Amino acid sequence: MNFNTVNEVIAWKNFILNGDIYDLSHLNAHWVEYLDQRDEKNQITYKFIVTYGLHCFTKDSDNFYSEESQLLMYSAPRESRQFNFERYQLSKQLPSIIKSLGDKETLVCHAGYGKFATVKILDSNGKEVDYYVVFAVFTEVKKLRLHVQSAYPKYEGIGKVKKVGFFVIAKKLLDNKKLPKP
Repeated sequence: MNFNTVNEVIAWKNFILNGDIYDLSHLNAHWVEYLDQRDEKNQITYKFIVTYGLHCFTKDSDNFYSEESQLLMYSAPRESRQFNFERYQLSKQLPSIIKSLGDKETLVCHAGYGKFATVKILDSNGKEVDYYVVFAVFTEVKKLRLHVQSAYPKYEGIGKVKKVGFFVIAKKLLDNKKLPKP
């Protein structure tokens, strides 16, 4: 897989704290293919390069100057934020969630600012939680791209959402048309 043209982190370095290694390779860039079978006579395969952002496993903190805060800092090319153990644990499910975007069971909705989100109920402790995955789709060097900008649990619920079909998004992107708006 050649990701030389991708303008994002393609291989995340592990986070190490007190000798414990937190493997981030599950968030390395990868390809995902989606088969749109809504029209049996005109099936379309969409092939996306998928990347993940720092916000999938880090979180802002009010206290950047304490010793503990400094130990939790994770530095990426564009910014540094504190490693967040809850987000990290949930992020392990992101590749399978992203692969499921074309499934009827996966809710894809508008997240504002031209971005899309999927809400999935999951938790590493068996507790039900809404998981909000904010992603953008675009073309980059004539390739379809999906970048997960952030992913985090929402304990207060997500409120009202406007659904949009993932294949509607993908088809408009492929045809170079404007993406659906809320």
